[in-house]
Amino acid sequence: MSKRATALARRLLAGLSFGVLMAAGAAQADTVLVTADHLVDVLAGKVVDRPAVLIVDGRITAVGAQGTVTAPADARTVALPGLTLLPGLIDMHTHMTSQPTWNGYESLGVTTADKAIAGVANAKVTLMAGFTAVRNVGADAFTDVALRNAIDSGLVPGPRMKVSGPLLGATGGHCDENLLPADYGRVGEGVADSPWGMVQKVRWVKKFGADLVKVCATGGVLSKGDSPGAQQLSQEELDAIAKEAHALGMKVAAHAHGTDGIKAAIRAGIDTIEHASLIDDEGIEMAKKRGTWLGMDIYNDDYILAEGAKVGMLPESLEKERKIGRVQRENFAKAVKAGAKMIYSTDAGVYPHGDNGKQFAKMVQWGMTPLEAIRAATRNAAEAMGTDKDIGAVAVGRYGDLVAVKGDPLADVTLLEHIPVVIKGGDVVKDQR
Repeated sequence: MSKRATALARRLLAGLSFGVLMAAGAAQADTVLVTADHLVDVLAGKVVDRPAVLIVDGRITAVGAQGTVTAPADARTVALPGLTLLPGLIDMHTHMTSQPTWNGYESLGVTTADKAIAGVANAKVTLMAGFTAVRNVGADAFTDVALRNAIDSGLVPGPRMKVSGPLLGATGGHCDENLLPADYGRVGEGVADSPWGMVQKVRWVKKFGADLVKVCATGGVLSKGDSPGAQQLSQEELDAIAKEAHALGMKVAAHAHGTDGIKAAIRAGIDTIEHASLIDDEGIEMAKKRGTWLGMDIYNDDYILAEGAKVGMLPESLEKERKIGRVQRENFAKAVKAGAKMIYSTDAGVYPHGDNGKQFAKMVQWGMTPLEAIRAATRNAAEAMGTDKDIGAVAVGRYGDLVAVKGDPLADVTLLEHIPVVIKGGDVVKDQR
């Protein structure tokens, strides 16, 4: 190419780049003004009348009384007369790529593709239920990583997700595959049996896109051949997991029903204890002292005992649930009374996705005020997940994730079981007023 032609090409490219920059600068920010009759301010712990929330490019830029928040003339307005706003809800324990009918030996016929496709459907159902963010704690073959990425890219609708990828645990434990005999050689993806082996598994899930680590510290209800109360990872293994995960900037959630496993996980510095069914007074005090969050899925018992046999849960699993379900609820009440830090964890996927809101009433029944239950699913959940700069409250700087109900959820928390309006990042994704 001649020098003259090269110079001409450069001028044309420069002009094109300038034009692109001018067009980008001229583009208007997406601005939304949301108004309602009331707002539950979960940070201040009070109800604000006639709120206005300004959202620009997905984030909240102003919150105040109507008439005090100025919006541009071209802003979209979402007027919700007669409704009460709350922050988008957060479920800290979901299995988005699982279905409640995939139990026992029936689960052996479920493929990775089945799980990924189910995740797409479940993500939409969960978002429509008002849960604009979830933490997914356990998914085979990194299907939750793929789902999170698809949601983030706008390919499919769903909540904001923090994901763990495959569960980490001991050979023969709750996170292993115990349905088939040795002839098949089937082993859980995240199985290891030493502190160093667990460190390797932490690095492995991090490599393939996990945001956090989920470990099985004790046996479980829906696993075959183990006891929920039995500790399955040693103190040294739990210590190694927590140390490595935290060094990599990852939080750790521990499945732990049993008393000893709960305490070992707390001593290791694990961030959240899931289920915590058999926690004792000492364990509660340990959690309080160390600031460990407890996520107790106390609605789940109703579904398992009512529907478990119909959806193929093993008889031994139903017997385990009968033994620990009420005890878990009683210990939940003790933990609340003692002032332990609580989050909203439901185990969605064991029961049907979209029913996440049914746990609010159980939390109130077993000792929380409605505000405390709502905070568990908003302010507390965001803090425990490390995303309290982004979600968990209607506050400047956070995402414009809102839900709205007709009535006062502080008087009737069951209103959160059927949410008519859902807004994610300033976009109305559901309006069934």
